[in-house]
Amino acid sequence: MSQAEPIVRVAAKGDGVTASGRHVALAAPGDLLLPDGTVQWGPHHAAPPCRQFGRCGGCQLQHLDEEALAGFVRDRVLNAAAGQGLEPEAVAPVHLSPPQTRRRASLRAINGGGRPLIGFSEAGSHRVVDMRECHVLAPELFALVEPLRDALASRRGKYALAIELTLADQGVDCAIKGLELDGLQQTEALLDFCREQRLARLMLDQGFGPETFWEPDPVTITLAGVPVDLPAGAFLQATADGEAALVSAAREWLGTGGRLADLFSGLGTFAFALAGANKVLAVEAARDAHLACRTAGRRAGLPVEAVHRDLFRNALRAEELRGFDGVVLDPPRAGAREQVPHLAAAGVPRIVYISCNPSSWARDGRTLADAGYRLAELRPVGQFRWSTHVELASLFVR
Repeated sequence: MSQAEPIVRVAAKGDGVTASGRHVALAAPGDLLLPDGTVQWGPHHAAPPCRQFGRCGGCQLQHLDEEALAGFVRDRVLNAAAGQGLEPEAVAPVHLSPPQTRRRASLRAINGGGRPLIGFSEAGSHRVVDMRECHVLAPELFALVEPLRDALASRRGKYALAIELTLADQGVDCAIKGLELDGLQQTEALLDFCREQRLARLMLDQGFGPETFWEPDPVTITLAGVPVDLPAGAFLQATADGEAALVSAAREWLGTGGRLADLFSGLGTFAFALAGANKVLAVEAARDAHLACRTAGRRAGLPVEAVHRDLFRNALRAEELRGFDGVVLDPPRAGAREQVPHLAAAGVPRIVYISCNPSSWARDGRTLADAGYRLAELRPVGQFRWSTHVELASLFVR
């Protein structure tokens, strides 16, 4: 390289990229890649707030300022759309969730040479970066890391634990896989830990599947004002802020007074937000989530009909979907390849597609476009702040 090259964009995995295609780690748009291989910071390069950034795999984009971070989210979504020939008629400003709002996290804990290490895995490896600060987790979740480290300090021998933390209505819901209790003393010590930390629940998997170890009161999560029983491991939007942005889009686009379907409904995040003003059919494959949604809807007296059905193996057919005024779907990362053709054939007037994977969304969007739908609006959402994980809300109209 004989001259400096500007960084023009950020690739999907977080590397800066020059016009000639060179990838540079931790570079932001506007930075200069100098002939000697060093990087001169530009106007969009930010000082990472976390001292562990670059090693911890929890964040990939703390070196971007707000404008560049929003640009990354927007470009990921628009590039996916363009790759399938989708042209949105309107693109909303990017919504970024604030720092310290992540209400669920998957951490690892290992015995690091006589002392516990707890945190995310190091980028590109299985090594655990011992978490000493975190700018994405809700404070209530991060506050449990040090007490967990203390609780594990007396354990001997090697261990590798998977720790799931979720912020529920009653406090922190914690699930630990791989932690075996040996005798009454360890059991009582763990019960004391639950009391002292005021855990909402502790689930343990000692090799025979998850079991409830501690749950003083039934654990719930409030969705659109409706308390819903929270099954262990159930899907939940990563931040309440991001959830509100996605729900707001669905409410705005689907209106009131209609008959709606919420496909891949989970606990009822969208069903409860849309019910009351509409009658909602909520369809979900996970039995525990389906039962929680059905029970909560009945308790609240809302017009939500909850149906247990695997839409990958048994999609709602076109004849079952005719007569609905609108559909909202929020499938897993794989998308809704099996369901979307039936939606298109039914001619549902308005389809709100929520996605955590722009690639599978664009593929399914192409199917809708080929059936005569137009992409009326697209809203990029950066719910996982400083991460390369991107979400979106979209409206297809026929």
